[in-house]
Amino acid sequence: MSDYRITELYPGDSRTLSEVDSLLKREGIERDRNLDYTAAMLDENYKVIATGSCFGNTLRCLAVDSAHQGEGLLNEIVSHLIEHEFSQNISHIFLYTKCSTAKFFESLGFREIARVEGTLVFMENQRDGFSGYLERLKRESESQEAREKLNPPGASSPKKEGEQEENCSAVVMNANPFTRGHLYLIQRAAELSRLLHLFILSEEKSLIPFSVRKRLILEGTRGIPNLIVHDSGSYIISSATFPAYFLKDDTAAIESQAALDLQVFSQIAHALDIGARFVGEEPNSRVTRLYNELMASRLPKEGIRCRIIPRLEENGKPISASTVRLAIQKDDFETLKRLLPESGYSYFCSEEAKPVIERIKAAGNVLHD
Repeated sequence: MSDYRITELYPGDSRTLSEVDSLLKREGIERDRNLDYTAAMLDENYKVIATGSCFGNTLRCLAVDSAHQGEGLLNEIVSHLIEHEFSQNISHIFLYTKCSTAKFFESLGFREIARVEGTLVFMENQRDGFSGYLERLKRESESQEAREKLNPPGASSPKKEGEQEENCSAVVMNANPFTRGHLYLIQRAAELSRLLHLFILSEEKSLIPFSVRKRLILEGTRGIPNLIVHDSGSYIISSATFPAYFLKDDTAAIESQAALDLQVFSQIAHALDIGARFVGEEPNSRVTRLYNELMASRLPKEGIRCRIIPRLEENGKPISASTVRLAIQKDDFETLKRLLPESGYSYFCSEEAKPVIERIKAAGNVLHD
C-alpha cells in the first residue's frame, strides 16, 4: 500500500478534474460523460497521479501516470472503487478494458465475458456471473416452452409465400415506450418462428422505468403464445452503459459496441439454440442503421441469421418511440392513440403515468433512439 491519498472528486472541483482529464488524455482516454463517482490519487504535492470512476455497476476511466506505473497504484484505485461499489450495495461489478490490460484485471479476480480483438474486453468480478445468467435463461425457456407446446403458434397471420420459418429466434428491444411498431415487430417475428425469445433492456437509464416498459410489453403481447420474455440484465449492452472513452470517434464507438454486443449475444444464442435475430428496419437513425448493418454481416459468421422487418408506418411515416415521446411532450393524445397499443395508451392517460410524463417533458430533446 502506497502513502498516497485517494479522494473523491466533485463537479465543483474544477482544478483537480482538469488534472484528471490531462492524465486520461496522456493515456489516450477521454473522460466518460456517464459517471456516478470519480476518485483521484494525489501525491505529496497534491498532483493527480492515478484515477478511476464508476457508472452504475461498471468501473471505467482507469489510468495511472506513466511516471508512477509499476508501483501498484492501479490496484489501489480499483480496490477503492470496489469498496465504493460495495458501499452502494453493488457487489456484481463489470468493467471494460483494453486487451493489453485484461491480464492485470484477471489477477484482481475479474473474468472475461467477451472481447473485440485489438480493441477492448468486457469483464466481471463473479466467477459464475455469465454462466449463471445463461442457466437462468435456460430455466425460463424450459418453463415457458412447456406451456407453449400446449399452445402452438397460431396461424392467425399466415406466412407470405417463400418466407422461411425459424425454429427459435430472438428480438432485443428497449421500448421507451412500447409502440405499435414494437408490437408489429414481435408479432411478425413470432409468426415466422416456432419459438421467439424477447430480451428487454432492463437497466434504469431510460425516461420510462424498466418496470413500466416491461409491464406494457407483457400486456401488449399477452396473446402471443410462443413468446418467451427475458430481462437483459447487465449482459446485453446499451449505449448508456457502453464506454466510448478510449475509442477514436463515434463510428469506432458504435462499431465496437455492436461487435462486443454481438459477441455476448452469440453466446446467449448458442445456449438457447437461437438461429435468427429479428430487427426493425431503420430509415432514420444513423446509429441504429449502422448497428443493423453490422449485425447483418457479423451474425451469419456465428451461424445466426439477421432478419430485417420493414417498419410499421402511420400516415406514411415509420412509427418510432421518439415520435411517441415528442407527442407526450406536446400533450398530443390523438397521436398517442394512433401510435400506442391500447394498454400503452391507457397507461399514459392514467394518474400513475404523470411522473413519467413530467420526466419526458423535462428531458428537452427526445428525438433520439
